[in-house]
Amino acid sequence: MKARVHVMLKNGVLDPQGEAVRHALGAMGFEGVNGVRQGKVIELDLNEGATKADVEAMCEKLLANTVIESYTVEMS
Repeated sequence: MKARVHVMLKNGVLDPQGEAVRHALGAMGFEGVNGVRQGKVIELDLNEGATKADVEAMCEKLLANTVIESYTVEMS
């Protein structure tokens, strides 16, 4: 069983990495990019029987800083 966790900064939280990417794209001639938000993807290999609630608990305790980040969980 696999889980994929997408972690992104919450709206309104400054994203300096995203801004650096946006600026670099403009400097490279890619116009029309008004904003970039950068996040992370965490893939977990889980034992059978693991639940989405288990993964959400992992996110709350370690994988995401829930003060400034939000996350989504995909199970497959």
